[in-house]
Amino acid sequence: MEVTKEEKNIRLYPIYKMLSWDLLFYYSINFLFLTQVKNISPANVLLAEALYPIFKSILLVPLTALITKIGKRKSIIIANLINAFSILSYIVAQNFAYVVIGQFLSAIAFDIKGLAETNLLYDSLPKDEKRGSQFSKIDGRGTSWYYYADAITTLASGFLFVINGYIPFILCFISCIISTFLSFKFNDIKKEDVQENINYKTYIKDLKHSFKYMLQSNRLRYLIILGGIFWGFLSTLISLRSGLLKQIGLSEEYFGIIFAAFGIISGITAKNQNRIHNLYRNKTLTYLTVPASISCILIGFFVMGNFPFKVTLVFILAMFLIQFIAKGPFFTLIRRYLNNFTTSSLRNKIISSYNLIESIMRAIISLLASFLLRITNASNTILVIGCIVTIAVVLLLDKMRGKVGLKPEEYAKKEIEFLEIK
Repeated sequence: MEVTKEEKNIRLYPIYKMLSWDLLFYYSINFLFLTQVKNISPANVLLAEALYPIFKSILLVPLTALITKIGKRKSIIIANLINAFSILSYIVAQNFAYVVIGQFLSAIAFDIKGLAETNLLYDSLPKDEKRGSQFSKIDGRGTSWYYYADAITTLASGFLFVINGYIPFILCFISCIISTFLSFKFNDIKKEDVQENINYKTYIKDLKHSFKYMLQSNRLRYLIILGGIFWGFLSTLISLRSGLLKQIGLSEEYFGIIFAAFGIISGITAKNQNRIHNLYRNKTLTYLTVPASISCILIGFFVMGNFPFKVTLVFILAMFLIQFIAKGPFFTLIRRYLNNFTTSSLRNKIISSYNLIESIMRAIISLLASFLLRITNASNTILVIGCIVTIAVVLLLDKMRGKVGLKPEEYAKKEIEFLEIK
């Protein structure tokens, strides 16, 4: 029996996502590489990371238009190639400017990937009542495989960094090239995804019109804001965790072991995200976000106590465990909730608005972290950010009661009727 384009995409997607969802060999040692090998200050590393979501926000609209013009497949190919060049800029970096260039290229790549990859999968799935659960299952499988691959590469990168700091980055560059070759195997599904003569002004007007209607939906508005804050918070923690472990005196070779173990935990929870959703239903986001943000507050206060090194390390790792448990399923679940009740014509725009808010929130949190690191240490920075995010999350979750997580028939008609707009 001949395999359809849709089936090819569905089969390839988990394998592709395992290698391409995010950077491999990178996150456990990027902070160390930039501060120790390239001699960039910790505060400037966080400043560069704050510029990344700012770049994403600025580039989001033109890149959304680009995807609409050339199609998702070509966009994904271009994104992976640009990702490789971003890593190359870090390898050859001679000063802070090279890091900024790398963040700019990375922003282009992940803006495109964030818009095109999951939507390509969603377009490939049958249009029936099981579409949401199928998307969640396949995307969750790819996410969990990524976390397992990330765990293995993270473990290796810690030891390889001690041998030579450049080795993990060279391997990361190679993985980006492999991702580029894999992306050639995808197929565009909808002919209307490719528009030869797109009118940019009309597109901007249409996008603003869609945003206006989305803001009228309490469900979408709260999901977008909550998702943006929490994922921006998790993204900022990546470098802060490394800074914290360095602050308490842990040797660099152990970083890979620690983050590899936690990567496996995230993989397990990502794979079981549908079970988590079925278990907690409309309280799922509460159980994922609140414990993770509170864990940062507890870390800050505990480090202040000047307990023995081993006690401090065990407690910090226990708090990290809570964060990685939440990280695993969150990405897939928030996009599943955003995609519910949507039409194909609006799905790109909904994810665009989510990515925009996420980038803004990540920029704010990263800039705050960069400022705090100039006047205090990593543990106090984590404490302050944890307090702010906890307050924001709790207030949002309180507002979401009775507005999010309902059955379709329980929503007010105005909540979902705009989704039929073409």
